[in-house]
Amino acid sequence: MSRYRGPRLRIVRRLGDLPGLTRKSPKRAYPPGQHGQNRKKRSEYAVRLEEKQKLLFNYGLSERQLLRYVRKARRVTGSTGQVLLQLLEMRLDNIVFRMGMAPTIPSARQLVSHGHITVNGNSVNIPSYQCKPGDVIAVREREASRRLVETNLANPGLAHMPSHLEFDKQKLVGKVNGIVEREWVALQVNELLVVEYYSRQA
Repeated sequence: MSRYRGPRLRIVRRLGDLPGLTRKSPKRAYPPGQHGQNRKKRSEYAVRLEEKQKLLFNYGLSERQLLRYVRKARRVTGSTGQVLLQLLEMRLDNIVFRMGMAPTIPSARQLVSHGHITVNGNSVNIPSYQCKPGDVIAVREREASRRLVETNLANPGLAHMPSHLEFDKQKLVGKVNGIVEREWVALQVNELLVVEYYSRQA
């Protein structure tokens, strides 16, 4: 599956609130489509699939990327589901979004891929770059880059800064102080069902 570029509110109506995908909220509370209002009971597979889709759309991943993250999480000691969320939360595009430099993860991805962000003083244009504790994330010393981020900071995506991050709005410099804790993950998702979904493939 390639990256989704269609109507975002349609996805939000089907899967629930996805803070990384869009800041808008749908007018209708039921799923889209002709039979959205009289949806029947879902199978166990459908429930697992829905949880997996939440991760895909919220973090803007392809199917192959998510499978790779699940396999990587399995090799690490500890709860596979929790490690999976930590890997996704420590992506550079997500860190930029959580610091408030972009209103959504797709716009944070664009900031990174267009070369507006530096990590430890070096320009990094790979949105999937894995940040580590101690990394310093900053905006490039260019007028266009700084103006773009300052505009976004006026309307940040999420109100609360996670405890593992710090950000100086004057200097436009942030720091990763540690690994994200489960309660600071903004997405409402059951990560164990995602691991179960991939149990045969991973």
